[in-house]
Amino acid sequence: MGAIFRKEMRTYFTTISGYGFLGFFALITGYFFIGQNIVGSSANYNDTLTGSMIMFLILVPVLTMRLFAEESRQKTDQLLYSVPIKVTSIVAGKFLAAVCLYFIALVITFVFPIVLSSFGNVDWGMTLTGYLGYFLMGMCLISVGLFISVLTDNQIVAAVSTFAVVFVLFMMDNITSSLPATIFSSLIFVGIAVIILAVMVYSSTKSFAPTAIFALLGFAVMTGVYVVKPTLYDGVMAKVLSWFSILGRFENFYLGIISIADVVYYITFSIALLYLTVNVIEKRRWN
Repeated sequence: MGAIFRKEMRTYFTTISGYGFLGFFALITGYFFIGQNIVGSSANYNDTLTGSMIMFLILVPVLTMRLFAEESRQKTDQLLYSVPIKVTSIVAGKFLAAVCLYFIALVITFVFPIVLSSFGNVDWGMTLTGYLGYFLMGMCLISVGLFISVLTDNQIVAAVSTFAVVFVLFMMDNITSSLPATIFSSLIFVGIAVIILAVMVYSSTKSFAPTAIFALLGFAVMTGVYVVKPTLYDGVMAKVLSWFSILGRFENFYLGIISIADVVYYITFSIALLYLTVNVIEKRRWN
């Protein structure tokens, strides 16, 4: 893992990509800092963090698009997978390198709240909590970009796909608020979810029997719940999809509140995407 990490960090700082990322990150953050805190006369630096989140739509795809897509395009991924290094270590090394660069960018922007403190009183507890949430959110989005990068050998496709997914995650609150909350629509949603999970079971086992058993049990439970207490299906679609609200989880951090549930969510989200990335590579490695 260490070798992969050092290789990626070397790539960032021997090419323009790393410096470009840091420069653009500082520039956009500075723009919102001037608008929100200097011109707007606000002592709450978390307003700057919230406003600057829009840059994730551009910076996350740019940061992650080459991590695996470039390896696939140059066919160096086969060489990488043939060396005696665990796939987990490869994925972790690339992920930690991207997160490290992102962390450096955050450290650079810490100069802004320091400057702000010279104009008035800054709530450092709230500011540091905001930075923690901002870091965890960025970490989640980097794991999304990493996973998408491993699915294609085209950097442009990886970047556009990551942009689209990040955009949907940012819009999740608006999406869930417009979804139907009827029992019928919830049943359809749960049924589709059972089918998708059954396909995933088949993809992992390559066996029809466990897939059929899983699907039958899933539909049996779905039907049983509907018969016993159909009201449980009220608004299920919105409730499930709201779990993916990246921005919603940041609200407590913005207010200066460290919620263990939100911290666990961000970490679990990242680990789940890294696990999926490892699975994709493992299948490709043995095929």
